Amino acid sequence: MESTHKLGMQVCIETQKVSKIFGGLTAVNAVNLSVPEGAIASIIGPNGAGKTTLFNCISGYYKPEHGQIIFYGQQIQGEQTYSVASFGIARTYQNIRLFADMTAIENIIVGQYPRFTANWMDAIISTRREQNEEKIAIEEGRRLLKFVGLEGLGDHLARNLPYGAQRRLEIARALANKPRLLLLDEPTAGMNPQETDKMTHFIRSLRDELGITILLIEHDMRVVMDISDQITVLDYGTKIAEGKPREIQSNQKVIEAYLGPGGSSLTKKYQLRKKQRHAIIN
Repeated sequence: MESTHKLGMQVCIETQKVSKIFGGLTAVNAVNLSVPEGAIASIIGPNGAGKTTLFNCISGYYKPEHGQIIFYGQQIQGEQTYSVASFGIARTYQNIRLFADMTAIENIIVGQYPRFTANWMDAIISTRREQNEEKIAIEEGRRLLKFVGLEGLGDHLARNLPYGAQRRLEIARALANKPRLLLLDEPTAGMNPQETDKMTHFIRSLRDELGITILLIEHDMRVVMDISDQITVLDYGTKIAEGKPREIQSNQKVIEAYLGPGGSSLTKKYQLRKKQRHAIIN
C-alpha cells in the first residue's frame, strides 16, 4: 500500500552530485537525492550499489570527494560525525551496534550525550548541573523504552535482549538525540514476517507521531513498497531511477539491475503466468 501521507514543502536532506571514491573504485557516483520534510524515503539497489556508502557520507563517517550534502539549507559534507549528530541527524546500522554489556537504559543515555552541557569536571564533583542532566536523561530513557515497546526492560543488558528488541533499542538510542532526520540501515534484516510487519508499522509511527523524516536502506521489497513515499535506486554507485513505488515497480532499468539482462521479459512472463493461473482458478 503506497503512502498517502502529506509531505512538507521544505527539503530536509539533499545531496548534489555526491561522489565517494576508494582508490580506483567509485562507490557513489554523482548522486542527486532530495528528501522532503516528513517523508519516508527508501534507497534500494543490489549488493554493492553504494547505499551504505551514501549513508556514511551523510552521517559524517566519510567525506565525499565531490558534491554537496545539504541539511535544511546547511552544507554538512565533511563535518565530523558528532557535529552531524548535533545538527539533528541520527542513524542505525545494518549490523546492530549496541553497547552489549551496558543496560538498555544506559544505551539510551549514551544517545543523549550530544545534547548534554555538563563536562567532565561536573561529573567528577557531581555538580547540580550534572545531577539534573542525569535525572532528565534517565526519565527520557524510560519514556523512550516505553515508546519503542521495551518498558520494564531498562535494567536488562543489551546482549540479553531478543534480536527484535535489540533493533528497537538501537532505534531508541538514535531517538534519544531528538533527530529531525533518522537514517535506518536495513531495519528489518534478520526478522521473520511477523517481526517485519511490526517494525514496518513502528517506522511509520516514528514519522506520523514524532514528525521525523526517515531515510532507509531496505532489501525487503514488500516493506519498501508498503512504506515509502519515494524510492531512489542505485546500481554500481549511480542513481538509475527515482519515483513513487508504483513507478519503480515497472521501471525496466530497476528490473534489470536486480534480475540482469532480460529481467524485464522474465517479469512479463511471470505476470502473464500469474494471470493465467488466476483465470484457471476462477
